[in-house]
Amino acid sequence: MTQMNMVKAINDALRVAMRQDSRVVVLGEDVGKVGGVFRVTEGLINEFGAERVFDTPLSEGGIIGTAVGMALYGLIPVPEIQFSDFIFPAFDQIVSEVAKFRYRSGGEYSSKMVIRTPVGGGIRGGHYHSQSPEAYFIHTPGLKVVCPSNPYDAKGLLLASLRDPDPVLFFEPKRIYRAARSDVPEGEDYTVPLSVAKVVRPGNQVTVIAWGAMLYEAIEASNKAAEAGIDCEVIDLRTLWPVDIDTIVNSVKKTGRVVVVHEAPKSCGFGAELVSLINEKAFDYLEAPPTRVTGWDTPFPYTLEMDYLPLAGRILPAIQTVAKY
Repeated sequence: MTQMNMVKAINDALRVAMRQDSRVVVLGEDVGKVGGVFRVTEGLINEFGAERVFDTPLSEGGIIGTAVGMALYGLIPVPEIQFSDFIFPAFDQIVSEVAKFRYRSGGEYSSKMVIRTPVGGGIRGGHYHSQSPEAYFIHTPGLKVVCPSNPYDAKGLLLASLRDPDPVLFFEPKRIYRAARSDVPEGEDYTVPLSVAKVVRPGNQVTVIAWGAMLYEAIEASNKAAEAGIDCEVIDLRTLWPVDIDTIVNSVKKTGRVVVVHEAPKSCGFGAELVSLINEKAFDYLEAPPTRVTGWDTPFPYTLEMDYLPLAGRILPAIQTVAKY
């Protein structure tokens, strides 16, 4: 085991996959000699060469379009979108081609790929470098959406994504790229299964659901709630879609109360879908209305970034409110 941050763990996962399977190809803006803007692909070009790790023009639609062609010819492309905010020029390629190729071909062809991209705020990136667009892609049938919260899961989930038959959006929370550290088996092959959530803090009174960087805020708020006698259970979704609804329902049956936390704006965010699923599948067990603690329905601000993010200071009052209901 080696102590790694998330950058190192994802880099190690790519190395493991590329050593095992010559079909795995990395492409994107500055992923080669520079190693990506966050250095996640650093050194890969030295080991695998410019035919398997190569820079592209500044054209997200072109990056994903190229990856579609590669996938249809049997390669396993790993395109990087430099920031998730830049993914929108590739939106048509992703939702109209990547997500639908297997369906439109009657299962004859698959557009298998893993689209990696840094997501979320917390680095003072402003409104063009801090968004959380997961709901757009969760809404699109044919895609899987993953968002790890720690280095061990990041490596295992990425390796699992690369072996999955479906295209995967792999969101990497840049706020914790280097802040989160854990033991990771360096150079070793292992997977963390997709669509399996993890209970990271057992509890009996309130279920708190989060993912990515906000998991740490949810844990901090839950620890503070414990000081006031409120026992929270915290769930890290890990895979956003298909979501592990069974783990959520089992927790809600125990606690009867739910708080959902995410960075994206509240209206039509993924939290709304989670609340709907909970109401459909566990309504009889609820003791209070499910609550969402989210980003605001505004563009992501620069100077007020920490007021926008749903940090522990906003999560704790929500926990207290549902606990008292």
